[in-house]
Amino acid sequence: MNTMVHNTATVSLSRIYWLEFANECRRAFRTPSYYLPTLLFPLCFFLMFAVILGDGRARSATYMLANYGVFGSAMAALFGVGLGIAGERENGLMRLRRVMPMPMSAVLFAKLGAAMLFALIISLLMQLLALALTDAVLTPAQSLRLATVHTLGALPFAAMGVFLGSLAGANGAVAIINLVFLPMAFLSGLWMPLSMLPDWVGDTAGLWPLYHLAQLAQEALNLGSEKSVWLHVGVLLLTTMLFAVPAIRRLYMR
Repeated sequence: MNTMVHNTATVSLSRIYWLEFANECRRAFRTPSYYLPTLLFPLCFFLMFAVILGDGRARSATYMLANYGVFGSAMAALFGVGLGIAGERENGLMRLRRVMPMPMSAVLFAKLGAAMLFALIISLLMQLLALALTDAVLTPAQSLRLATVHTLGALPFAAMGVFLGSLAGANGAVAIINLVFLPMAFLSGLWMPLSMLPDWVGDTAGLWPLYHLAQLAQEALNLGSEKSVWLHVGVLLLTTMLFAVPAIRRLYMR
């Protein structure tokens, strides 16, 4: 009898997590103001700089494939999770969730999972564009490694999004996220190589988690990294923890 109750509880809990994730994905894909910019911005940047201005040259297209995929992954996580949390706090839904017989961890799991799904879609679409419109060549192993980096790389920025979304309402969160994300993308060398930027930008690039994710994406395509892969992984894990812990505390307490 006890075993049956335990199994029922386990199945019910797993179903809650799955349904919350499915509903979050359904909500995202029913919101054109979110999914269209999230999917199209990184693809348009890649088309403009790698295909049109870069003439589809193999090395530059491969480099931009890694970097703009990182840009899209972080954008999906920061805006998708951050604005979702901020909106639900503002309209009282987050407060309602806390009194419902549902673990708050299911809400976070759903938002993180949806962000990773968008990151995967962006990576795969960008790889298709690169193969179809540029001279870039990807082996199956490189393609898999890059998609994995882009997908898992959404996690630290999703944690950052949860924290930023817990600070303000929906309108304020847009400004805060843009203020954090856009300068960080530039200072991390996502839009142009650090060698083309002032020396101080290159000297401080290691301070930004986007830089470390970009290095992992480049390493996935065998473009090389001057630092240990595990250093980049460690920085991203530390970033996830630094933002996730206070963010979860704020969500549970408010």
